[in-house]
Amino acid sequence: MNKITIIGAGRVGESTALFLATKEMCQELVLIDIQQGVAEGVALDIQEVAPVFDYDTRLSGGHDHEMMTGSEIIIITAGVPRKPGMSRTDVMATNIPIINEIVDSAMKYAPDAFLLFVTNPVDVLTYHAFIRSGWPRNRVFGQAGVLDSSRMASFIAMESGFSSVDINAMVLGGHGDTMVPMLNYSTISGIPVSYFIDPDKLEEIIERTRNGGAEILNLRQNSSAYDAPAAAITQMVDAIVHNRQRILPTVCLLQGEYGHDDIAIGVPAVLGRNGVENIIQLNMNKEEQFMFDNSASLIRKELNRLKSI
Repeated sequence: MNKITIIGAGRVGESTALFLATKEMCQELVLIDIQQGVAEGVALDIQEVAPVFDYDTRLSGGHDHEMMTGSEIIIITAGVPRKPGMSRTDVMATNIPIINEIVDSAMKYAPDAFLLFVTNPVDVLTYHAFIRSGWPRNRVFGQAGVLDSSRMASFIAMESGFSSVDINAMVLGGHGDTMVPMLNYSTISGIPVSYFIDPDKLEEIIERTRNGGAEILNLRQNSSAYDAPAAAITQMVDAIVHNRQRILPTVCLLQGEYGHDDIAIGVPAVLGRNGVENIIQLNMNKEEQFMFDNSASLIRKELNRLKSI
């Protein structure tokens, strides 16, 4: 890919830039941040790593949205971060004007780009950007499920003692407390995790996954998670750049899938050169469908709240 832009040069944006550069996902990588000098400093720092880690990605930074001109993927991490005790939706009112400016700039300077949202509440903001831009749903999507699934897989590895490489977990639904763990589709070398871990321990793992971000925030106090989110973003970008046709949990706009319409929520999607190539409809049991419907209803409440902002 020729050019990728990251909006927001905070810790998530910086880690994402480093991962994308080292993997040479693009020839040119741009960071944009509202604070003068921040994006420039991050870009220069990562550029100086190139001779050590052997990559030729060219990085630049600034605060002018015009720098995104010609970008093929725009990754949005900008926004007010959570502080201890805050939920993701607490920051929605502040982040909406920020997202509006970014979407408007993307429409002006990079009208053919994909928009990959990370800023919270990601389900709501992805939907809002889809409506504001008028772009097709394959080009506007969000990151949440890859991160949640990675956290769940990590906790399964810690509990079971088996290699993380052999563990595949799947988490759908909204990002946060209402996420939907799909245990029937979570395996260790293709074997259901329930074969190795008893139900009580699995419930503990699910609960820890739901609170994964808050756990790190409470431990660090001065920062939420950034390396794991950046790795999740990189996996999604890799699937698009290399047209891998990977099935990854992605915040997508639904048009009847899973019994829902006109909403953005985490579902398994095929990611390739056209962005969201397809949405995979899994068979859910009654409990899973109930949790998914509940997650969707809470997102709809936030969308209704959005109308008053």
